[in-house]
Order: sequence, then C-alpha cells, then structure tokens
Amino acid sequence: MNRARSLILDVGVRTVFHTVLLLSLFFLFSGHNAPGGGFVGGLVAGAAFVLQDVATGFDPSLRKTVVDPESVLGFGLLVAVVTGIAALVGGGAFLESGTVSAALPVIGTVKATSALVFDAGVYLVVLGVVLTIVERLGEEPEG
Repeated sequence: MNRARSLILDVGVRTVFHTVLLLSLFFLFSGHNAPGGGFVGGLVAGAAFVLQDVATGFDPSLRKTVVDPESVLGFGLLVAVVTGIAALVGGGAFLESGTVSAALPVIGTVKATSALVFDAGVYLVVLGVVLTIVERLGEEPEG
C-alpha cells in the first residue's frame, strides 16, 4: 500500500534527525551526573531512526542505516561484557569502575570512567534492538 509522503513530515524529520542523535549522545555522556546514560541515550537515538522510518513510510529502499542492526546489538553486548571482565582481570570485582585522567592542551583535564564504556555498550545494545524492531516492522509478512 503506497501512500503519498508528507512533505512537512519529511522536512521536519530531516531538520531534527541529527539534533536528536546529538541529544542521545549528550544523554550518554551526562548519564553519570544527571538523568540519562546508555539506556536513555540508546532509546533517544532509536527514536530518531523510528521518526525517519515513519517519514519514509517504512520503505526499506529509503533506509539510511548502513550497518546491520544485529551487528550493532552484538558489538554493544561485546563492549559491555568486556568492560565487566576487564575489571576482573585487573584484580577488582565484576563491573568495578576504574578512572582515567588526561590533560588535554585546549580543553584541560578530562576524566573518564570505565562506566562510560559500559554505558556505550548499553547504548549500542538498545539502539540495535530498536533498529531490529523497526526493520522487522517494515518487512512483508510471510505466507
């Protein structure tokens, strides 16, 4: 069933798509000190792709995702598990958080924790799940 695409929806989604992706990254990086984190950031990024698919009428030929959603999910799971195991290898408890500081010339001192890497894995898992669901919604039913 082909319906006419909405010009207003197309322009609106093209306008906000990248902004929503940047907002999802903000949630990912600010999740330790404020509401957010990998789960919320992944959901917001997934919402950007859902908006894009709604605007295109779930037409598979118009999808802009280059990577297989299951690969994104699997890589995110690998990152999250390796982060937990790395703490064990380092002599700590599973998922024990470690901290790294670096002095950058223009920015100053930047501190990163292993929880950020774990959150990035969760971000990718949630994004992969949402993209897989959206991809399945656009498929033709079997039978």
